[in-house]
Amino acid sequence: MQELLLATKNPGKFEEIKEALKGLPLKFVFLRDLVSGGLDDSDFVEDGHTFFENAEKKARYYGEKTGLMTLGEDSGILVDALKGELGVQTRRWGAGEKVSDKEWVEYFLEKMKDVPDGERGAKFVCCACVFVRGKVNLFEGETCGRITEKLEAPIKAGVPLSSCFVPDGLDKVYSALSPEEKNRVSHRGKAMAKVRRLLEQVL
Repeated sequence: MQELLLATKNPGKFEEIKEALKGLPLKFVFLRDLVSGGLDDSDFVEDGHTFFENAEKKARYYGEKTGLMTLGEDSGILVDALKGELGVQTRRWGAGEKVSDKEWVEYFLEKMKDVPDGERGAKFVCCACVFVRGKVNLFEGETCGRITEKLEAPIKAGVPLSSCFVPDGLDKVYSALSPEEKNRVSHRGKAMAKVRRLLEQVL
């Protein structure tokens, strides 16, 4: 069975991508396991100015380093009330990437506490890149919605904003949806549906 390296160290993203691509004849490889096993990626710097740049950089770097078909992904949120913030810096923004998911999202909600209901719009963006046979293939997914005033579901590791983001047309936050429901409407699920179509052709 062919291996697909998921070039993320985020357990939440790893599980969501696996769920979105389940049923394909693939063995999913978690980057964090390779690094724990001795893969040296100390020279890798995620410094792209766009989601696509970061996704491609991850896919190409780890694909060339390991020889595996590799999926790189970068995602984040654009919040109407916080113009110019977040985006490609989402997890590094605010309280920073070294704090816990709980601390990060609490800081975020504190920044949003005085924003009225009608101005709490936001958009999640996911850009994915598959590096296969020396070529890059780029895909994108977007989902618009709103930020709730408080957490409305337990925090899931690696994806804390899923507990306070309600996609348009629904009345539940991402984290309150089943994996199947979330993949139908989420930014990552939409991008992975396009990735799936490519993989069905190359496998």
